[in-house]
Amino acid sequence: MNSLSEQTCEACKVGAPKVSDEELGGLLKKIPDWNIEVRDNIMQLEKCFSFKKYTESVAFTNRVAEASEQQGHHPAVLLEWGKVTVTWWSHKIKALHKNDFIMAAKTDQLYQN
Repeated sequence: MNSLSEQTCEACKVGAPKVSDEELGGLLKKIPDWNIEVRDNIMQLEKCFSFKKYTESVAFTNRVAEASEQQGHHPAVLLEWGKVTVTWWSHKIKALHKNDFIMAAKTDQLYQN
């Protein structure tokens, strides 16, 4: 099986399968340093990325935006001086979907490059 970052997001519709408790542990191991946050009873993936320059933060945010558009799956992004916080969850199912893990892995790859 391809690494998560090499996979493509599928269209997520209301009623799409949520990540099960059994799947959750295995998927989290593939995206180390991402945290589970629960807001409004919705499980989300979140990670802060550090930068030395504000312009680097902006450039990274733009790369995440481009990847999101290509995959049709969009995060919440908080851009601050020195860091960018990216949060993934599937709005239509109000839960985590495999797409969120795919995009978290792609986000890590964008940061490393």
